[in-house]
Amino acid sequence: MPPQGQAWTSPQEAAQAGAHLELITREPGVHGLVLHDGPGIGQVTSLVRTSIGNVMIEPPAYIDDDAVAVVASVGGVAAILASHPHMYGVQSLWAEAFSDAGVYVSAADEHWLALRPARTVVWDDRVQIAEDLVATQIGGHFPGSMVARWRAPDGRGVLFSGDAIFPVADQGWVTFMRSYPNMIPLSPAVVRRLADHAAQHDYDRLYGNFARHISADAAAAVERSARRYIDWVSGARDDET
Repeated sequence: MPPQGQAWTSPQEAAQAGAHLELITREPGVHGLVLHDGPGIGQVTSLVRTSIGNVMIEPPAYIDDDAVAVVASVGGVAAILASHPHMYGVQSLWAEAFSDAGVYVSAADEHWLALRPARTVVWDDRVQIAEDLVATQIGGHFPGSMVARWRAPDGRGVLFSGDAIFPVADQGWVTFMRSYPNMIPLSPAVVRRLADHAAQHDYDRLYGNFARHISADAAAAVERSARRYIDWVSGARDDET
């Protein structure tokens, strides 16, 4: 966040400033969209190949004709899903570009919608978007924060966790926060709830909403990270401070 605070922009202004999206491969069945020189906070979008087509998770904060053409070349977009309102990006414009795309919004966060795409789907608790992809309401960072579990071609589960569960620089660990810019933590009880919620899903790999991910044994990483967090926040390790 710049010192002067937030400022409004548009895709047209961003294009003039050199914004562009790069298509990458994250793993078999998952492409990514990385925004360069553009607005927003830098989320990495995932295009997940499912039984209904590509599901766009964490839509970019930018769109242009070139990006639409590149996404169309790898199968287009069948559905759009943001983990929480910070990740809405320009989901309305992406939905318009792919007219069959439904935009899934958690009911608990629906009031944050500034624009309502024509095919908005408001859901609560759990929604089966495709046979091989389900989203569930985990809360924590936002009341309606969601995680999405996908069954990959190798048969293993992949969890897209937004920043309800956030991979950190130390590979194999995650953290949990109410506010990342203001460094406001969550309580031990809420962190325990988040870890238990994630445990309902069978998954081996985990992608946060930025570039970091856990490439193997992610469910164990979430559990040990939750225990470490709870120990520190509850005071169990105060003697080490």
